[in-house]
Amino acid sequence: MNQFQLSAVVVQVQSLRYTPAGIPAVNLVLEHESQIVEMDTPRQVKVQLRAIAFGAQAEILSRQGLEAVCEFHGFLTNARNGKGVVFHIQDFSKT
Repeated sequence: MNQFQLSAVVVQVQSLRYTPAGIPAVNLVLEHESQIVEMDTPRQVKVQLRAIAFGAQAEILSRQGLEAVCEFHGFLTNARNGKGVVFHIQDFSKT
C-alpha cells in the first residue's frame, strides 16, 4: 500500500500550469520539522520534499500562501527523471 500523510508547510510554489490534457497542475516544495523519539532518544527531524498536485487541489494550492501548516495526503512515486521521490498530493487541509 502506498499512502503518505505529512504535516508540512509550503515553502515554494511554482506557477499553475496545465497538462497536455488540460488538467491544472502545480509543483511545490514542502518542509516538515518535528522532534521524534528514536530508541529512547529525542531526535530533531527536518525534511524538504518535492510535491505535485493536479485538478482542483492544484488550483487551490497555487493560490495558497507560503508557511501555512497543512496536513497533506497522497502517495509517493519516483520523479520522472528517476532522481528522487515526488509526493503526489491528493488532498490537504489547513491545521
